[in-house]
This record gives sequence, structure tokens and C-alpha cells, in this order.
Amino acid sequence: MGANTSHVSDLSDNPSLRALVGTESISENDPFWNQLISFTFISPTSSGDSKLLEEAVIPLAKILIENNPRTGNFGALVRIFLGRTKELKISTECQDQLFIWQAHNALFMIRCLLKVFIREISEEELHLQLSYQERAPGSCEETGSEDLLEELLSNLIHLIVEVPLLDITYSILFEAVTTLMVFFSYQLFHKDILRDGLIYQHIMKGRCLSLTSRLVKTLLYNFIRQEKCPPPTHIFEPKVEGGLLYGLASGVASGLWSVFTLGGAGSKAGIDQEHNPLPLSNQSLLLLLVLANLTDGPDWPNPYRQAITCFRNTQDTSSLSVEQPHTFQINFNSLYTALCEQQRSDQATLLLYTLLHQNTNMRTYMLSRTDMDNLVLPILEILYHVEDRNSHHVYMALIILLILTEDDAFNRSIHEVVLKNVSWYTERTLTEISLGSLLILVVIRTIQFNMTRTRDKYLHTNCLAALANMSAQFRCLHQYAAQRIIR
Repeated sequence: MGANTSHVSDLSDNPSLRALVGTESISENDPFWNQLISFTFISPTSSGDSKLLEEAVIPLAKILIENNPRTGNFGALVRIFLGRTKELKISTECQDQLFIWQAHNALFMIRCLLKVFIREISEEELHLQLSYQERAPGSCEETGSEDLLEELLSNLIHLIVEVPLLDITYSILFEAVTTLMVFFSYQLFHKDILRDGLIYQHIMKGRCLSLTSRLVKTLLYNFIRQEKCPPPTHIFEPKVEGGLLYGLASGVASGLWSVFTLGGAGSKAGIDQEHNPLPLSNQSLLLLLVLANLTDGPDWPNPYRQAITCFRNTQDTSSLSVEQPHTFQINFNSLYTALCEQQRSDQATLLLYTLLHQNTNMRTYMLSRTDMDNLVLPILEILYHVEDRNSHHVYMALIILLILTEDDAFNRSIHEVVLKNVSWYTERTLTEISLGSLLILVVIRTIQFNMTRTRDKYLHTNCLAALANMSAQFRCLHQYAAQRIIR
């Protein structure tokens, strides 16, 4: 970060970054800011590189925390970014890649600094850091004319819902989603729920509230689209002393820094989490799940959970209920397809569980599908490879089966779907078997694994409950499935 910086090791000596965190206040009209956000730094492509970057940023951020009350430079950087967000939509229409690149760089710097700020200072102190502003040469005071924290949160949400997803906007949309995730990470450092926190209040009740349904819909469509990082390209080619001045895509799209992975702790080595070809899709899904699981306020419900539990199919022509203020319509077929394709990640499985459990419209739609095998097979594969999955992923997959098997029509229909050569089932060659018989085999195998390895009574109970739900509809069972029931 900072002009002409290309390696993590250069950050601490970068003159532009030193000026940003230093003791001198920098006017927002100073050409310094254009130089600062025209950096040549290449974003990390792995968690190891990300950790190196964070470690390099920590000392600079701590210096800024100490000096910012006198300089107001952090607030100035945020205002520089906010000034550019107002023209992002026009810049996208005009294909102004330079403008978008600089806006992205400013937000990337804000996000890197925020990660350290959130770990080192409270929400109230962060609010103060944003409120310091240059008043006279060499002095700074707090300003009550604007709430820069709410302004930043609101602008990030506006950016996500209004800027179209294109190759040239992919990176800044990813940064906007990730920066919101960073803001929510305050909860990681507190045992009690931050229901009275400033960020919580702004997101749940402030100016952001009116964008609830649009934000949830946009995040869902980001997940549905599964857009990969655009290929690296050099937008700017002039040579700079010490190397090329890399453009937006070469600096960012070649590999983006993910902040959170739901299944990071406890995941097995067999599952590749280092390589992330769909960073915007995955990060949008994580943000959606964070929003959906924010706790209700003392006298108001979580609007994002409301939106997730009541959205409807675009083919539903009935009028929208006024009793559901955050409802919207989305293409259920596209969402169903994405859910079927992405069950390898535990966050996608958690979304599937959330929708089946809380959204009656989506549950009814799923149970009415004639191709339920596309959804059930990935869930069964999770349970079959139980030793390679973390316990949370296994539990969610099992609860999904439990919900599905509560429906009699589902229990009948799965015995009518015939599968050919299930490649991942290796204990025995199954050239032809019904989906219902395969489900029985996998659940029994999970019971046996639990009895010999984990001995988890809740897992055992849920497996037996799923079999009990299906038992009244057993018919035309495969010979091997019938054997496994009694042996």
C-alpha cells in the first residue's frame, strides 16, 4: 500500500504510509491522497501472505491510533473514499477503471487499518477516531456535524446494492462486503452480545434499515452467480523505478484476501480452503449469514432475518403482504441450483438449513422439485465422508435430512428416483439403487461411525429419528440396504 510499494516488507518504510500515520495533519485537498491511493501493492493470494500483511500493518495502525486525535488523517482517508463512492456508479458506466481502482485502494487501506483498530480499541474509541477533523493548522477537534461511522456503513451498503457486478467492479465490491464483515468482528472480542453497540444500532435501526431487502437480495444473487475473480490484466503499463505500476486487476483480482472462513477451525486437511476461486460469492454468503444471525433487539426484530425468512419466488404473482416489510422476490430455480452445487462448503450448507428451517416458501418449493436427488446427494456425500468433515458441517447435513424426512411426499418420492453408479460410495459397487435406499445406507453408516468413534448421543438420536421418519414409506429397498438395516 502507498505509492510504489510492491512487497509487504516495504510497508514500514513507505514514505506515504509514514506520512499518513505521522504527526502532521494532511488536508483533504492535498495531492498526497491521490499519490497514496495509487499504490502498486499486490494483494495477498494465501492466508499465509495475508497474515504477513496484517503483521506489517499492526505497527503502522498503532502509530495512527496514537497520532490521529491530533491529525485527523484516518477520518480524512475515510472522507476521501466516501467522496469517490458518490461517483462510482457513473464511473462504472463510463468504464473509468482508474477512478474505480483508486476507490478500491482507499477502501482496502481502510479495511486493513480497521482490522487492527477493532482489535485494539472499543467502538466508542473508533467513533472518536473517525470524528477527529482538522480545524486549524496543526490542531484537530471533534466534529458533531456528521457521524462518519454511520456514513461509512451506509455508503458501503449503497455500494454493494447499487454498483453492478462487472470485471472492473469485482474487487471493490469484494472489499465493501469484506469491510462490513470486519466491522462485525467486534463481537469476537466480547462475551456479551453487543446489542447496544454503535455498529449494531446503525445496521439495525439507522439509515441502513431502508436497504435491508436490497442488501439481502444482492448478497443472495452474488452467491447464486458464483462469479470467479476476473483474470489478471495490466490496466496501466508505464514503468516506475523498481518495477511496473500494476493496475487494478493485477493488484487485486489475481488473489483476494478473505477475512473469515466458517469452517476454518476443525476442518480436515482433505478439504482445500486455501484456494478460493469465488471470493465474492463466498464472502457475500458469509456476510448474509452474519446478518441473519444478529440477535433481535429488545423491542425490534432482526430485519435481515425477516427478509431471509419471507422472500418469495419471482414466479409468485400474488401481491406482497404489507405485514412483511422486508420481503422481496428472487428466482428460486437459480437459488436452488446454486445450493445444490455448493454443498461442499459448510456456509452453503448452513444457508440451506436456514432456508429450509425458516423460509416456508423456499421449503415448499424445494419439496415440490422432481429433481431432489441433485440436493440430497451432496448432503449424503457430506455424511458419507464424515471423518473428513468438521462436526458442525455433519450436524447441519443431518438436520437437513431430518427436516426433509418430516415430509411424507418426500419419503415416498425418494424411492422412485433410481441412481446409476454412485461413484463416491466405495464400500460396495452400486450400479443401480434408489435414492431412498442410498439414504438409508448412508445414515446407517453414520450411526456405526458414531458408535465406534465419536459416541455423540445427539448425532445418534437424529440419525435414528431420520430413519423413523422414513420407515412408514420404505418400499422396493435395495438388497444391500435391507441387509444393513438388520445387521
